[in-house]
Amino acid sequence: KIYQYNIKENISTVFKESEAKFDRKNYTLEQQFYPSKDGTMIPIFLAHKKGLEMDGQRPTLLYGYGGFNISIKPYFSKTNIILLENDGVYAIANLRGGSEYGQNWHEAGMLLNKQTVFDDFISAAEYLISKGITSSNYLAIRGGSNGGLLIGAVLNQRPDICKVAYPEVGVMDMLRYEKFTIGHAWAVEYGSTSEEKHFNNLIQYSPLHNIQKGTHYPSVLVYTADHDDRVVPAHSFKYAAELQEGQAGMDPILIRIGQSAGHGAGKPTRKIIQEYAEKWAFMFYEMGIGF
Repeated sequence: KIYQYNIKENISTVFKESEAKFDRKNYTLEQQFYPSKDGTMIPIFLAHKKGLEMDGQRPTLLYGYGGFNISIKPYFSKTNIILLENDGVYAIANLRGGSEYGQNWHEAGMLLNKQTVFDDFISAAEYLISKGITSSNYLAIRGGSNGGLLIGAVLNQRPDICKVAYPEVGVMDMLRYEKFTIGHAWAVEYGSTSEEKHFNNLIQYSPLHNIQKGTHYPSVLVYTADHDDRVVPAHSFKYAAELQEGQAGMDPILIRIGQSAGHGAGKPTRKIIQEYAEKWAFMFYEMGIGF
């Protein structure tokens, strides 16, 4: 909605509203809490059809970010309607590293505490499964930028947790990230390899350096773009190649390289539609679901 404000009367009225072709009354959004590995209660938002029977086989997409003091709040997205219309569940986990509960929440997931973010996300996936909402065969995980790093790390630590994964424009080489474009500015969040304690921490979870050959990884669709000057595509190029080399199973490891595109902002509508059509088709196909 776009509102216009009348200064004299101190009121706001709707100036223009785009039409979303779905009935919002048929859907619900609820906040729940789950325990992470260390016992901390983590909030998670779940969106789905009202009255949807949770039979352990609901196609579910779990999204996470967990970093840079950014709060991930519920929002409306037309691109996610197709999941809800097909009896799916959309989940957003409010991981530590964000700003949901202030600076302490942020600091609990940065620098030497970065593993906490991965633990929070893995615990979110386990919660969705334990509650009978979905199972690993019907769970997809997604994150972009710092969230792409999250997905890459989780895939190495728990490759069995999901069926489909979307690491998007992710920071995958944690030992060299400072050498590319603006990467040096992220050292306050991740730590610098020039300091021994941070090097020893970064190498423990760097997605590129912790891929284990002979591992059965789930179906993975890596996203990057040829003109991304924030997280350079070299991160995703190297990561996808290494993951393809390490894959022991039959599930595909693919990479989609956006043409004449950057980190995501300002993308034209036609490209957004194309990308999300591919994402949902990939997810449903790999889960064996017709739609």
